[in-house]
Amino acid sequence: MTGSAADIAHLHTAVAAAARRSRERGNHPFGAVLVGPEGSVLLEAENTVTTERDATGHAETNLIRLATPRFDGEYLGTCTFYTSTEPCAMCAGAIYWAAVGRVVFALGEEELLAMTGADPANPTLDLPCRTVFAAGRREVAVVGPLPADGAREVHAGFWHTQP
Repeated sequence: MTGSAADIAHLHTAVAAAARRSRERGNHPFGAVLVGPEGSVLLEAENTVTTERDATGHAETNLIRLATPRFDGEYLGTCTFYTSTEPCAMCAGAIYWAAVGRVVFALGEEELLAMTGADPANPTLDLPCRTVFAAGRREVAVVGPLPADGAREVHAGFWHTQP
């Protein structure tokens, strides 16, 4: 499955707005955007792991926390979840349980791991989101990794063990 021009544009929002803003506020450089079936941005979220001292404060879980009180699962099933980086196992689980129908990401987990290395601030699980979703009984369409300007650059110099 390939991404559309709209997918790339929404990924740019996830990277340029949410991930950059997250980093500027002292958090890990990750961002996420929820887009409705008609193509409009419904919500944005950024990572808050550092500032909120919450290990679960990933951009994706923060976005799910914003979305589920506002929208029911039936509606979320018609939405697309855009994220600057492939959702980790925890975030993929949250997306699955919220019943979001489609996920599009820019930077793949393998590429992130190659960039972060053994940095203790990002103890990456080698578990692709497609594997997490495939373990469930509800289908979640996944598109990615897709090229998005700045997806890699927003991490430059952030991780202590970066090459």
